Amino acid sequence: MERSVIIAGFGGQGVLLAGKILAQAGMDRSLEVTWMPSYGPEMRGGTANCTVVLSEASVGSPIVDEPDALIALNRPSLDKFEASVAKGGAIIVNSSLIDRKVARKDVAAHYVPINDIALKLGDARAVNMVALGAYLRATGSVPLDAVKRAMAHALEESGKGKFVPMNEKALDEGYGAVA
Repeated sequence: MERSVIIAGFGGQGVLLAGKILAQAGMDRSLEVTWMPSYGPEMRGGTANCTVVLSEASVGSPIVDEPDALIALNRPSLDKFEASVAKGGAIIVNSSLIDRKVARKDVAAHYVPINDIALKLGDARAVNMVALGAYLRATGSVPLDAVKRAMAHALEESGKGKFVPMNEKALDEGYGAVA
């Protein structure tokens, strides 16, 4: 089993943190993992993406030409990465910000109002966890509980443990938003 995902959006949407948490959850399950970030010089508002590979065997390269999945948190990310997703893959579309449908018919597109869900939970910063929950449901790459544990550990380690309950709810809401 090898799964790869590109998580992409604007800087400030928690793209890199979501990728780190997914990678940590994979490591906690004894998978081989790579995490490769890419971002512009801007602190917020610039482009940001990361690639995560989870595998039962050694990962030859962190560079992925055809990821199994894409989490597109904004339209420029969908426009840039849609064509690269492997046939039969999954695309999580943030329908709160993206005003178009996935053009491809050979992938599973999941339209989730990610920003709206985060706002309903009371914190727009939860966008990344809502998106990650949706991805987990759509792909089954790692169990939801493993990601919750990795998220809790990451937040507690960074002194932000008070945000764990809200982020657990965000993961649950994103997971439940995919049929």
